[in-house]
Amino acid sequence: MVEALLGLLILVCSSVSYGSAGGYTGIPDLGSIYYYQYGGAFSGFSGPDGVRARELDAQFHRMKLPIARASMAVGGALMALTLLLVLLGALRLPWRCPAWLLLECVLDVLLALGLLPALYFYFHQLQTVYASPLCKEREQLYQSKGYQGFSCSLHGADIAAGLFGCVAALVFALSAGLAVRGFRTVRRLQEKPAHAYEL
Repeated sequence: MVEALLGLLILVCSSVSYGSAGGYTGIPDLGSIYYYQYGGAFSGFSGPDGVRARELDAQFHRMKLPIARASMAVGGALMALTLLLVLLGALRLPWRCPAWLLLECVLDVLLALGLLPALYFYFHQLQTVYASPLCKEREQLYQSKGYQGFSCSLHGADIAAGLFGCVAALVFALSAGLAVRGFRTVRRLQEKPAHAYEL
């Protein structure tokens, strides 16, 4: 269940980059109280600056989309896989077929090892996006109007998704050890007479 929760958290944190174009195109579109609270919602932009801000936001959003989609896919796949393993455990498959626990151990090891290059790729791609001239131009444009929070550095959701990925790698490694331990326990119980472990 911890693995499924981590997969869900990775999915949620990754969806932040996917779901919002952000910046100049984001807050005004909300309208209502946000529009008036921000005094016309970024009213400092007008004319060519406003058009350029919208273009930069759209291009920046498109640059981050592949990373967001990949990390959402990883988070969703981890969540679905671990929920499937929980279901198979509830159906007592490991008891009927103890070799399943060895297969689960191998799968957990592969996932733990596979998350390491995935995390490297994730952060490398994000750094590439944030180091791009487009991001620098966008940052300077917003700073020229006094708006903060558009810096070309890792944001909270980016960091959180990476941290949850690191924790997931550790949890999968621990789960592999527990699967081996479970295999030994099941084999030992199956070798005992039936009345020794029946309630």
